[in-house]
Parts: sequence; structure tokens; C-alpha cells
Amino acid sequence: QVQVVESGGGSVQPGGSLRLSCAYSGFTFSSYTMAWFRQVPGKERELVAQISTTEESTNYADSVKGRFTISRDNAKNTVYLQMNSLKPEDTAVYYCHAPGVFDSWGQGTQVTVSS
Repeated sequence: QVQVVESGGGSVQPGGSLRLSCAYSGFTFSSYTMAWFRQVPGKERELVAQISTTEESTNYADSVKGRFTISRDNAKNTVYLQMNSLKPEDTAVYYCHAPGVFDSWGQGTQVTVSS
């Protein structure tokens, strides 16, 4: 049974930073690509970033390139999303997920960017 604890959301002013994390158990974390998604009301959930098993490959949505960094610690079964230079349009609920792993969505954490 997959378990995940997601943390790190909050409210910040434009230009601020936040770091999200998801700690997993219940599957072989190091064997799976990990990803972060976000969703705003009325819109589909969108992929923000993903990272391969050993961090050799990362991909980002164009809207966050150069500002967000995804990373992972396979020893701690944890994936991170460092978000810098936050903009109001980054406001959303953020979810971690292991594509290919059933029921691996995090519970979601609210990120609000507002002055």
C-alpha cells in the first residue's frame, strides 16, 4: 500500500520561494520516475516537472523553467520541488505523483502567491 506525506505549501508574496516535499513508502521509490503536478479550480491538472530515477533527466513545463527545480533523495524516498521567483499565476494545489504507480498521488498542498 502506497503512503505519501506531502508538505511545504503556503502563502508567499510574488518573488518569494517555497519548497515542497513528498515522502513515500510502500513501493520501490528509486525505480520510478517522479513528478509534480498542479491544478487550479476549473482547469485540468497539469504537469509541472518530472525527474528520472537517478536524476539524470528532468523536464519542466515552459511556464516554470528556470524558476522551479525538481530533485529527489532515493535514500529518503522523497521528491522535492524548489520553487523560486514565484508568480501569482503559480497559485494552485500542487500534487506529487509516481506515474506508473497505482494510487501514488499526494494529498495536495496549496500554494498561494499574492501581494
